Amino acid sequence: MATLRDSLGELVADVDGLFLFSPSASYYERFDDVDVTRVVVDAENMVGAEDFVELPLSFENTRDRIKFGIEGAMEQGFVAEGDVVACTAAMFGDDPDCLVRVRADESMRSGIYNLFTDSRAEPGVIRNVIEVAIDLGKKGQKGKPVGALFVVGDAGKVMNKSRPLSYNPFEKSHVHVGDPIVNVMLKEFSRLDGAFVVSDSGKIVSAYRYLEPSAEGVDIPKGLGARHMAGGAITRDTNAIAIVLSESDGMVRAFKGGDLILEIDPEEY
Repeated sequence: MATLRDSLGELVADVDGLFLFSPSASYYERFDDVDVTRVVVDAENMVGAEDFVELPLSFENTRDRIKFGIEGAMEQGFVAEGDVVACTAAMFGDDPDCLVRVRADESMRSGIYNLFTDSRAEPGVIRNVIEVAIDLGKKGQKGKPVGALFVVGDAGKVMNKSRPLSYNPFEKSHVHVGDPIVNVMLKEFSRLDGAFVVSDSGKIVSAYRYLEPSAEGVDIPKGLGARHMAGGAITRDTNAIAIVLSESDGMVRAFKGGDLILEIDPEEY
């Protein structure tokens, strides 16, 4: 009679790679002698893995986390299209408790990995801005839904393609996104019109900017409005990325190169 172990063994049979998501050192060492590519996906390379994909967001959805890890591994050449990989991750607790078998293919190349690794802005800056937008999406402004637009990176060109709507409260300041006090300020100013402009290093360059790039040729999903159109257009005409919080549906979206790359529901994050 076949045992449960025998029946489930096909999940790891003939795989080309093993992906370990946020492993402990002892768990990582269990696989020292595996004869396939071993890739660690985590916020930091705490185990000294040779093949490592940095996870800039927590991606509470395990499917999204796995897709990001495989996309990053494909971009770095750890695995190739058509490779079959086994992934271990913690879904319900701190220790790995699920095993997923998946084939790497071009559909994994969503652009999210490059959003963080191939942008002018530092990955930590992008993460910090997304987290501000997510927090604002969860709580709103004084309990009411609010929309916001953050343009991150290539700040000089962005400023040249925009104009002020009001006095810039950050004109002579040297504050950076990620600082808890600064994040509170951003949330307070978000109730007014205009975009925030953030430098590559995270410095808040301006608030209340009206973006003036041409929207011609920018294709955004139906139902999204002027704020999303402006975000898409400015990223097509500059090397910035745009992070948009929608007032209507509460979603956080990221644009790069004129394209919609990432969508996050703050309530599920």
